[in-house]
Amino acid sequence: MVDAADREKMEASRNELHNLLDKPQLQGIPILVLGNKRDLPNALDEKQLIEKLNLSGIQDREICCYSVSCKEQDNIGKEQIGVPDDST
Repeated sequence: MVDAADREKMEASRNELHNLLDKPQLQGIPILVLGNKRDLPNALDEKQLIEKLNLSGIQDREICCYSVSCKEQDNIGKEQIGVPDDST
């Protein structure tokens, strides 16, 4: 999860993510990136997060990126991120 409204820390977030992905024990593991605080006016949307975090440069695994607001409980349900319903 990254603070989508904190543009000053986006480079540090990108570097940390890519450093983690270089670890052999995480090779091939799918990644879910959540850009929190979408309720703030200066927050990056999904397209901007993908660009700023260089997510399109990650080719060795599945990666999904969503813009959410935990405060407003916006776009954070299982149905939004494609988690299967386990009630069956």
